[in-house]
Amino acid sequence: MNTFNKKSLYVAMAGLSALGVTGAAQAVTLNADGLGQVLIYPYYTVREQTAGFAFNSLLSVVNSTASAKAVKVRFLEGKFSREVLDFNLYLSPKDVWTAAIIPTATSAGVFTADKSCTQPTVSSSATAPTEFVNFGYTGTNADGADTSLDRTREGYVEIIEMGNVIGTVATGVTHVSGVPPACPSASAVLVSGTDIVPGNGGLFGGMTLVNVPAGEDFTEDAVALDFFSQTTLWTTAGDTNPTLANVNPKISVVTTGNTTYASLWPVGQADPVSAVLMHNNVYNEFVLDAVTKSGTDWVVTMPTKRNYYSGTQVINLFQRNFTATGACDDVLLTQYDREERTVASQTSFSPPPPTNTDSLCWEANVITFNNSNVLGSKNQANVTSGFANGWVTLNFPLIATATPPRHVLVAGTTNTVTISPATGAVTAGQVAFTTYNGLPVVGFMVQTFVNGALGTPPILSNYGGNFIHKYTRSIQ
Repeated sequence: MNTFNKKSLYVAMAGLSALGVTGAAQAVTLNADGLGQVLIYPYYTVREQTAGFAFNSLLSVVNSTASAKAVKVRFLEGKFSREVLDFNLYLSPKDVWTAAIIPTATSAGVFTADKSCTQPTVSSSATAPTEFVNFGYTGTNADGADTSLDRTREGYVEIIEMGNVIGTVATGVTHVSGVPPACPSASAVLVSGTDIVPGNGGLFGGMTLVNVPAGEDFTEDAVALDFFSQTTLWTTAGDTNPTLANVNPKISVVTTGNTTYASLWPVGQADPVSAVLMHNNVYNEFVLDAVTKSGTDWVVTMPTKRNYYSGTQVINLFQRNFTATGACDDVLLTQYDREERTVASQTSFSPPPPTNTDSLCWEANVITFNNSNVLGSKNQANVTSGFANGWVTLNFPLIATATPPRHVLVAGTTNTVTISPATGAVTAGQVAFTTYNGLPVVGFMVQTFVNGALGTPPILSNYGGNFIHKYTRSIQ
C-alpha cells in the first residue's frame, strides 16, 4: 500500500473513532504489502494437463513476527467451497511451514517434512499423505454436483490466524534446535483458550504449481487480509470455524482512487471481506502464439461465495442457486488484440454455459483460451479467440431484475475520506448507504510456451509464466 493510501486509511480510521464507532481501530482491509491475519491462496491443483502429467501444489506460510501463533489451515474444493481438510497449525516466531498437495489414486492429499506442530498430525510421507475427504458434499451434505473424491483435486486454501499463543503453549511449540519440544501437550492446553491472545498478523505465503514432467512451474502469492479480528478466534482441531464470516468488528476499509471508504456491515456476515475483495472489472492478458504453441488460463476464485447461500439457495450478492452445473453468474467479456482491435461478446464461452450467456459457475473457476487447458481444470469455461495475443476485460454486470439486485453489496453507515492529490487537503464525510459493485474475486493468469527439444543433445524447452489480475472498483 503506498504512502497516499496509508494516509487516507489512517485518516478514515481517525474519523470513525471521532464518530464513536466501536472497533474503529480495527477494520479488515486488503494489505497490498502481502502481510495479514488471513491468507487466501487462490488455487491449488493436482490435475493432469493435456500432456497427461499431473501438477503438485507446494504451499508455504511464513510468520514474520516475534510471536508464536495458532492458525487454521483449510483446503476447499473448487466447485462450491466445500471443506475437504482442515487442521490447526502452530507457528514459532519467525517460522516457515511448508507442505505439498499431491495426487493420490482417487483424490488429493497433503504431506509435510516440516517440524512445526499440527493438530491432528499431518503425514510426513509422500507415499501415504493425509488424504482429502468428500464428507462436505456427500450424504446429507450433497449439493447436486459431483460427489466423487475427484472433486477434491482442485480448489483453494485459507489460512486464518486464531491468535498469538503465550505461556507454556508458546514454549511447547517454539523450536529448539529446529524442533518444537511439546506438540501434543500444546494443543491439549489450548483447548481451554487460556494461553492465547488476539493475533497481530504478519503472515505471508505463496503456492507453487509445479508440473515436473511437463517442465512447467507457476507461482502465486497469497492474498493478505489485515486487521481481520480484534479478538481471538480459537477453535479446536476438527472445528470448521473460524471462517471468513468471523471478521470482527464488521467494518471494512477500502481505498480506491483518492477516496477511502470505511463501512459498517451486518453482524454474522462475510460482507466486510467481500467488500475489500470487490471488483467490477478483471483485466489480464492472453498469449496464443502458434509458433511457440502458447496457451493461457485464468484463475478466477470467489472466496466468500459460499457465505451467500443457505444450502444451495442463493441469498444475496450472487445471481443463481447452486445446481449440478454450478451457481452461474453472468459476465461480459471484451477481447482486445495488441493493435486495439476488439471483439465484444456475451456468447463466447464454449461449450455454452447453462445460462446461454457468458457465466462463471463455480467458486474456483478456470477460464481457458482456445481450449489451451494449461491447468487441466474440470471447473473451466473456454473462450474462443481469433487473436494470437491480447488482453480481456471481464465485467460483472449489475443484475437489476433480481430482488434484491445482484452483483452489488449495500453497506450501512460509511465514513468517506478524500485527499486532494493537488493540495493534500482532506475532506471527510458520512453517508447512510454505500453500494459496492461487482463480485469478490482473486486470481491470476498462467501462460505456457512450448518449444519442444532444442539443441544437441536435445533439451526440453518449455516455459511458463504467471501474472496477477488487475482490477477496477466501483463504489457509489
